[in-house]
Amino acid sequence: MDFERCYRAVSTRDSRFDGQFFTAVRTTGIYCRPSCPAITPKRANVSFLPTAAAAQQAGYRACRRCLPDAAPGSPLWNVRADLAARAMRLIGDGVIERGGVPALAATLGYSQRQLTRVLTTELGAGPLALARAHRAHTARLLIQTTEMPMSDIAFAAGFASIRQFNDTVREVFAVSPTTMRTESRRSPRSDVVAPATPGLLTLRLPYREPLDTGWLAWFLSAHTVPGMEVWEDGVYTRSLRTPHGHATIRLSFQPGHVRAELALRDMRDLAPTVARVRHLLDLDADPQGIDDALGISSDGHRNDPDTIGGPDRHGAGFTPGIRVPGCLDGPELLLRTMIGQQISVQAASTHTARLVAALGERIDGAVPQLFPTPSVIAERGAEVLTGPARRIGAIVAAARAIADGELALHTGRTAADLRRDLLALDGVGPWTADYVTMRMLADPDILLGTDLVVRQGATLTGIELDNTTRWAPWRSYLSMHLWKRALAHRGAVLVHA
Repeated sequence: MDFERCYRAVSTRDSRFDGQFFTAVRTTGIYCRPSCPAITPKRANVSFLPTAAAAQQAGYRACRRCLPDAAPGSPLWNVRADLAARAMRLIGDGVIERGGVPALAATLGYSQRQLTRVLTTELGAGPLALARAHRAHTARLLIQTTEMPMSDIAFAAGFASIRQFNDTVREVFAVSPTTMRTESRRSPRSDVVAPATPGLLTLRLPYREPLDTGWLAWFLSAHTVPGMEVWEDGVYTRSLRTPHGHATIRLSFQPGHVRAELALRDMRDLAPTVARVRHLLDLDADPQGIDDALGISSDGHRNDPDTIGGPDRHGAGFTPGIRVPGCLDGPELLLRTMIGQQISVQAASTHTARLVAALGERIDGAVPQLFPTPSVIAERGAEVLTGPARRIGAIVAAARAIADGELALHTGRTAADLRRDLLALDGVGPWTADYVTMRMLADPDILLGTDLVVRQGATLTGIELDNTTRWAPWRSYLSMHLWKRALAHRGAVLVHA
């Protein structure tokens, strides 16, 4: 890591780098986020580490003033496609808690020894230490936001024993779990809100400014499926399957954070649910870095018109802080995308709602149904789906491939491998493969150049799509800018968060 660049960020308390690296201070034995408000430590006393786990592995405890574990996640895990980045995405989804290091290694296609060696070299900690850091973060959230007994929190956070839970909390935060709960009642934390009702966790999910909430609000509201999703008064509510059951989430955009209300059937699903919500909203992106690379200024105009193809013919057209929406579930994303091929967004919602009503699992709550499992769609989808027989057959065949394990849809895939497997499916063309890959893997560099709306946006803004390498590795974000520009020209993007 570049010492001078990191120290400059710490000296200026630059919040853009929160989560991208951590500052370890030898004289105090603590590690902080770059924007920590404490006095800047002397150069001779600091070192910089790529992960919180690496700092904990080196014997440092988390700063109780800046809460470094509550920083937005590193955008590197999406920009990079190497083994370490893919492993981090899976660790965040709780793969180690559910199946241990063998499950993580098998999912990635590497031996445990090779995986441990790569992660230790690249990130300063092995898979167990990285998972331990995630467990510590989950434990802190549960301690501060619930009245659960500490013994229940220990197992919900993924610890093997209460002793391991107590020891980890003391080592990472330098206080006992009981003391942490007492302190949390005295002073609010940056990522925690007091729960409104028993059993409901309410969190503040941080992000790097700026955030184009209008685009995310339009995307969520325009694609809602009745029975499974609701957009009302600026709040997005939906049900989703989780590793140990299901959950209902309510999301709303607030100044500086996303308010997330989570109703979990099993508390062990807290960490993966939070990770999936952050992925859905692309909250770990580095918007200033992306906007700078695309030549977009803070007022939406281009700093360098030549960078992205010349002057905009109809005004600025580009909103700082735009995000690429991700997904909450890979199989659902693929099957919903296939249902919506060559029809309008509204028609796709209608067809999907019919499928959910007929085959979805019913649950209690404001949104009473879950999206059907691939196995159920493979067995009965042909009875419910309407439209061309070939499209129905393709959807059913894709569901069967997922259910049988022939098609793996998870965030540990490489973009090239996932796209290849998607194109091998009947009824999946380049646009569908690119769209699903972009959203499932949060791949920042996929230009939807064949999309009609994207091409209309390019025409409106005077951008040529024939040579796009100059916009790498941010072509997914350029696609969103062009998509939004065309829709705004039609008067479609009118939702306010």
